[in-house]
Amino acid sequence: MEVCIVAVGTELLLGQITDTNARVVAEALAAHGHSSRLRFTVGDNHQQIVWALSEGLARADAVITMGGLGPTQDDITREAVAAVAGVPLERDEEVAQRIRAIFADRGRSMPSNNLRQALVPRGARVIEQRKGTAPGLLVPVGRKLIACLPGVPFELEDMLDEVLAELRARDDRPYVLGSRVVRTWGLGESRLAELVAERFDALEGTETTLAFLASGIEGIKVRVTTRAASDDAVRARLDAEEAVLRELLGDYVFGVDEDTLETVVARALGTHGLDLAVAESLTGGMLASRLVAVPGASAWFRGGVVAYDPAVKHEVLGVAAPRVVSEEAAREMALGVRELLHASVGVATTGVAGPESLEGQPPGTVWIGVAIGQRSAARMVQLLGDRERVRTYATASALDLLRLTLAGSSRGLDPR
Repeated sequence: MEVCIVAVGTELLLGQITDTNARVVAEALAAHGHSSRLRFTVGDNHQQIVWALSEGLARADAVITMGGLGPTQDDITREAVAAVAGVPLERDEEVAQRIRAIFADRGRSMPSNNLRQALVPRGARVIEQRKGTAPGLLVPVGRKLIACLPGVPFELEDMLDEVLAELRARDDRPYVLGSRVVRTWGLGESRLAELVAERFDALEGTETTLAFLASGIEGIKVRVTTRAASDDAVRARLDAEEAVLRELLGDYVFGVDEDTLETVVARALGTHGLDLAVAESLTGGMLASRLVAVPGASAWFRGGVVAYDPAVKHEVLGVAAPRVVSEEAAREMALGVRELLHASVGVATTGVAGPESLEGQPPGTVWIGVAIGQRSAARMVQLLGDRERVRTYATASALDLLRLTLAGSSRGLDPR
């Protein structure tokens, strides 16, 4: 189905808050096979909201509104929806009673304004409010639909499934919908788009779509969504599309769906019967923290050393290199922590998080070392961003380099 999204709130137009709701709704629609190719942001103005709703209904099968369902005078989405639907607002006594009960349960007196939230366009179905006082609304307009959701994000997300179910019920095409997320690390979004451009174009007009989701420390995700007559047919299409993407992207693909760099590393260590120790300088424990978040990490993670002061590198890890931001230091840190903690594999991070240079090296200069047995190697990566971003990306880069090395990839290290 074609869906228009309408975000209501003058604060959005003034830039006082970021509209995260539109992203949540758009991603949910795409994941369920609906198109959200039209989006409006309007202020708390009756005429503007009516215009956006009318335009949306003219161009789409359904409109989803977000915001303007509160108890104050500027919350006028209900009135605008009723005007567009050509029906009056009526008080829903069940909604009113639930609102009164919410205040009573909290031991608070209820301002009379809150009963404005019990006004419902005639013929609408109420989406029960479970986390707030504003109910959602499903308002039929001829053969089309206006779905109204609160602007408070956790309230919106709580009601979104009911809206998706209504859209599904109105879609008369029998199908099973499925999706899979192919996860990558090491490619920028534009480069990844170039590599899959021909495939993206080839799928135009078919029941299978690709979408790119940039997600920071999780890398770039490619979501494959398809529909077919059965679960088996959907699974076959997803398997085939994943195979195509792996062929196009090679070992930049590190996993699918719920895989993370650390869970993939954990599986590789288990497959090879290896355990791991880490030595961290600029990442300051981030690497160890991501690793121990994996269930069962005690089976393969020996521990870590945060060697932030150069003296700790020298005295605890046995680093002889005079420059701590160097290939030699990264290799010696990896070897040192491997030996100190009696692990099969050692990984080390050292570099410059910023904001100032160190040893003549600019912020973002990071060396990652890997030691396996008595062999070691290191690689430099140059990262952009502020201090926190550099540290975060250095952690992910270390996990990815270890993943590639354990897999024997040509993009990994070759410890000698």
